Amino acid sequence: MKAGSETRTRPTRPDASMVLLDEVMRRPLDPGYADEAARRRDGTSTRGPRRTLVLTIVAVLLGAGTAAAAVALQPRDSVLTARSVLHDEIVQRSEEADAAAEAILELDARIDALQNAGLGDAYPVLLDGTQRDGAAAGTVAVTGPGLVVTMRDAVPLLGETDSASKRVLDYDLQVVVNSLWSAGAQAIAVNGHRLTATSAIRSAGEAILVDLVGLSSPYTIEAIGDPSTLPAFFARSVGQQHLTVLGSRYAITSDVRREKALALPAGRAAETLLARPVEALGSGASQNRPAGLPTP
Repeated sequence: MKAGSETRTRPTRPDASMVLLDEVMRRPLDPGYADEAARRRDGTSTRGPRRTLVLTIVAVLLGAGTAAAAVALQPRDSVLTARSVLHDEIVQRSEEADAAAEAILELDARIDALQNAGLGDAYPVLLDGTQRDGAAAGTVAVTGPGLVVTMRDAVPLLGETDSASKRVLDYDLQVVVNSLWSAGAQAIAVNGHRLTATSAIRSAGEAILVDLVGLSSPYTIEAIGDPSTLPAFFARSVGQQHLTVLGSRYAITSDVRREKALALPAGRAAETLLARPVEALGSGASQNRPAGLPTP
């Protein structure tokens, strides 16, 4: 290799690896802080009386704005009055809805009575089929032997904050009700509300709704079924296991007892908004006519 092409290395300082430490030791202050300190020593600091006055005015304005916002957020008499009016209206509408529901049940009972009176003598076979279909659909009051399952919320301990886990949830009722159906129950009611094919058990906040009707603890589930098989099948079901877990983990008490005679009320008939019965045409009308009805 030629001498002119030899690579020369730049001589390095012995303390090159300690530049950062040396910089910290020699200049501990940021250049901005150092400049401000020099201005103060010279009497030329940028924080003069004018800037102090401006900062004071800004602080006063911010404080006044915060106080005004706090006052505006406080409930006034008009807000309290409006809230009271809404509460009274909600209570009134709820009472009207309850009265309308009772009137509907009374009208349904009258319709059933008139239907039974009209079909009882002329078409007994048709009446018997209608009663059976209504019992299966949950739209006819029924009676018979069965099981009664009662579930109660646990009593929270003194100072205990997590009380939500010790309440009966909609899921718990769903598990028990579905297990009763699987065990052979033919009719079920929860706190006196008959379950139909379209019934729903769900929650709204801390409340449990059955067909949009709020329920509270204790929850009583009545199920009519074969007394020789229903208790045994339910004892081996997931529902009974779920009750055991609720008692051991969350102190939710429950009991299952047999009853010789249960009386379950009729439920609301489902309203079909889209489904319509097929109109019989021609000779098919007489073929689809129930037994006992005369042919027009």
